[in-house]
Amino acid sequence: MRKADRLFQIIQILRRSSRPVTSSELADELEVARRTVYRDIAHLIAQRVPIEGEAGFGYVLDPRYDMPPLMLTPDEIEAVVLGVQMVARLNDAAMRNAASDVMAKITSVMPQDLLPYIAQPAVGIKPDYVGGDVTCDTRPLRLAIREGRKLELDYRAADETITSRIVWPVLLGYADTHSLLIAWCQSKQAFRHFRTERILKVEILGESIGVSRSKLRQRWQQWRDAQMRNSRGAQ
Repeated sequence: MRKADRLFQIIQILRRSSRPVTSSELADELEVARRTVYRDIAHLIAQRVPIEGEAGFGYVLDPRYDMPPLMLTPDEIEAVVLGVQMVARLNDAAMRNAASDVMAKITSVMPQDLLPYIAQPAVGIKPDYVGGDVTCDTRPLRLAIREGRKLELDYRAADETITSRIVWPVLLGYADTHSLLIAWCQSKQAFRHFRTERILKVEILGESIGVSRSKLRQRWQQWRDAQMRNSRGAQ
């Protein structure tokens, strides 16, 4: 690894950590000797990168420090490319278009020497047909999740019964051939998974959920964990 890449990676490691990172941890991740880490940290501090700490205690980066947003490593570029390829297989036109837009924006400002990592990445997924039924427009679903607002759905069940429900959206989950809206259903007083291709009509209500997004997701995760335990116990 070139020194410039190593210095950048040290900043990234410190940036993502919520606690002091020791020289041993840095050396292990970078696959270098600890003395190399000491020299690199000293170099960064000399360049006015706000790193605090010392050997034996660990290092932290001032959270106010910022870097140009597109200073990406080859690994990070290829991770983005792989993600865009995966999203391109989803049966969700809005998400596919958003992924293409992201890739176009990154490409337009990427330094010339890094463009080959986009044009000819070392990673890829098997080309495949976008299968499954046509999904509904997921933009209102995702907006309601972000804003913590209730949704009113007209939903067609597997037996063709159509019901109207008010739900508290938690998450939009994706599989290879379909997507699911995970939500708390007011009428059932329970979490339910709604196949998006069966959602006939959706309206974002003015009423907020009244529970923080993180708290609602935590409740769903607890429900999901209980369901999984019960499933294992029944086997």
